[in-house]
Amino acid sequence: MSRTSPGPRRNTPAQGAQEFAASGLDELDRGIVQALQIHPRAPWTLVGEVLGINSVTAARRWQRLRDAGLAWVTAYPRLTDPRLVVSGVVEVDTEPGAAQHVADALARQPAVVNIKITAGGRDLVLSVQARGLDQLEDLTARLFRGTAGVRATRTHVFTGVPTEGSRWRLRSLDDEQCARLEAAAPRLAVTGGAADDGDALDARLVELLSIDGRMSVRELAATAGAAQTTVRRRLQALVPDRVSLRCDVARPLSGWPLSAVYFASVPSRHLDVVSRTLVGVREVRSCAITAGPHNLVVDVWLRALTDVHAFETHLTRQLPRLTIDDRSVVLRTVKHMGHLLDRGGCCVGIVPVVAAPEPVP
Repeated sequence: MSRTSPGPRRNTPAQGAQEFAASGLDELDRGIVQALQIHPRAPWTLVGEVLGINSVTAARRWQRLRDAGLAWVTAYPRLTDPRLVVSGVVEVDTEPGAAQHVADALARQPAVVNIKITAGGRDLVLSVQARGLDQLEDLTARLFRGTAGVRATRTHVFTGVPTEGSRWRLRSLDDEQCARLEAAAPRLAVTGGAADDGDALDARLVELLSIDGRMSVRELAATAGAAQTTVRRRLQALVPDRVSLRCDVARPLSGWPLSAVYFASVPSRHLDVVSRTLVGVREVRSCAITAGPHNLVVDVWLRALTDVHAFETHLTRQLPRLTIDDRSVVLRTVKHMGHLLDRGGCCVGIVPVVAAPEPVP
């Protein structure tokens, strides 16, 4: 699979990988995935020591997971810093029967990082990223005006991101194992990190890491045309202050096969307390504070369809100031942080993150 061509990277797993994908994840696989959720670029020696296995075995297991599209590490601008990226969630109403066509068309766009086909009051729920409000407005106008089958859109701009997918864990490791990995992982600068615009090399490194967040310094340097010492130094400046890394897993094999999106409201004076509580709820994958009729958009993973309302009941009982205004069950995730997914939730292609995305014709 080419790492330098401008179009979406697509991957068709080999027959052996497809058979492996059908068999699911065992406990060792889950342990490796959680290790990389905590420390996405952890050396295999550290992963092996934490899990009590040989580093070669850990690397081989990971490669098999990645080849089968069951798990992957990716990079993107740090969502919690609006100086780096402005995000929005977009509800899309389509013409009857056009939802899949619209989703496929928008999946090619680097600025559209997440695409969910949903049931309920909207046909699609998208996540869009831009460098600023002006670019976000321009992108959304140009994207949807030029996409056949779009009937109406509603954009909710993120004003805060209490939690997002990089913080979600499988919870297969014990506390001691987690602590060892957390101690070795890069930490945010005390000052909050630099929010400068970076340069062309930084943008290229982010693009390459969005394809493979574990790409070695040697391969990054060779592909970006820079010295390894320079690349290593730039990575230390980028991660995690300006760039987030995360390990994702095919949702149907995570033990949480169902996804839903809740649109909620809470009085502004209680927003901080409620959002902090949501961060600690296991089912919550991401939570965004938005400017719009709903000031919270909560993305959750659930065990079963019956949990859609049971979880809502539990949540509103725990947070009486929270009002769930609407909810949508996700029928299919087409794109997940730049990764194209098949109907089984496996990664089959990548649309790399770019610094200043423009709509693809």
